[in-house]
Amino acid sequence: MEASLRFLLRKDLANKKGEQPIVLMVSMGGQKRKISTGIALLPELWSDEKKEIVIMTSKKMAQLEMKFGDVIPPKAILLKYQAELNELKFEIQRIEEGLRFSGVPYDSHEIVSIYKESKIPKKKEVEPENLVYDFIDQYIRENELSRVKGSLVVYKSLKKHLKNFEDEKRKRVRFENMDYSFMQDFQNFLIDWQEIHPTTGNVKKLNNITIAKQISTLKTFLGYARRRGIKTHDGYKEYSVKKDRLEVIALNQKEFDALYALDVSANPRLSQVKDIFLFSCVTGYRFSDLLQLKREHIKQNEIRLTITKTKEPSIVPLTRISREILKKYEERVLPLPMISNQKFNKYVKELCELAEINDPVEIVRYRGAVRDSKIYPKHELVSAHTGRKTFVTLSLGKGIPAEVVMKITGHSDYKSFKRYVEVDEERKRDAMSLAWD
Repeated sequence: MEASLRFLLRKDLANKKGEQPIVLMVSMGGQKRKISTGIALLPELWSDEKKEIVIMTSKKMAQLEMKFGDVIPPKAILLKYQAELNELKFEIQRIEEGLRFSGVPYDSHEIVSIYKESKIPKKKEVEPENLVYDFIDQYIRENELSRVKGSLVVYKSLKKHLKNFEDEKRKRVRFENMDYSFMQDFQNFLIDWQEIHPTTGNVKKLNNITIAKQISTLKTFLGYARRRGIKTHDGYKEYSVKKDRLEVIALNQKEFDALYALDVSANPRLSQVKDIFLFSCVTGYRFSDLLQLKREHIKQNEIRLTITKTKEPSIVPLTRISREILKKYEERVLPLPMISNQKFNKYVKELCELAEINDPVEIVRYRGAVRDSKIYPKHELVSAHTGRKTFVTLSLGKGIPAEVVMKITGHSDYKSFKRYVEVDEERKRDAMSLAWD
């Protein structure tokens, strides 16, 4: 008589996440013994009919991830689990075959005892070939509904750069190898990396700001993988990259006044862009928040809405200029004549050029230790985000306390707020004259 082997999902032993352990039942002559596999899964990932793990399509997996979140392992892990189950079953069959040929009477108790007492030490687990990239894809799928559109692009870039790094080094990128030395090698690779556009022939290189963002994203991703049960090397935690300071492009009071006084009424396109930009300058709202602004958000003397980026409620008092702009469009359904971010960034540069906002601004970027400096007329550097920075700098210049400005803009700590604080030259001269003259 041969032993009967079947895997069973223990529905009576579900953990807090709803995962149920898989055991191997060894039955013989009315006796049953259980062997723990160390694997626990949601019942949706188990086939009671076939007694094996269900390997689904990417679409089905994505649906389950939306329903259950991080409880769903990636496909590569599921395949690894099934291979372990097959290996366990083969091992029990090998033990029973040895007992049968020895002629010694045996039962299920004897089979399981031999397995537990003399099982062959497991070989070191080999990390599935594409586990890192599968996990990046899974991270993107899990977060694309809760994160602002476009914020996950950096993870797609990370995947591309890791694959390029892998091709150059001719060595597989694995979680278990991402130690301090790996992080250093990857940073050096990014510094040297360049890409030639197939059509224009232009060479694209990464500056230190972009490189620091890639390293920071990789560390965040490794932390996510570790929390999901992936074995990672702790060496990455000690690695840090100094971030170069970004220039703060904001209008000073003189430039703001020049733009406010600029008459572009004959050009509806620029007139509307001017109003949108000035509204941002006097409220501190991001472009994404202006896009979602509706009439119901305006409550008498203030605006109340939930910030798109942080999901936090915001209250911004209306002032003379913001009321003036809202009144101009009171006949419209929406409070502001919004356009796409891409068109806005193009038109606002044209607008600021007409307002003669042309002071030279030096932009310094580093690539490794190599310094790259370029001078631009200021209007070329103005974008949608300049409005928010202008609000911060002008508000501080007018004497509004930093904590009040932070409350309006939604900054929770000064560390992230201070990069927006730019003391313009006029304020600097006034302060020096007041103190010394």
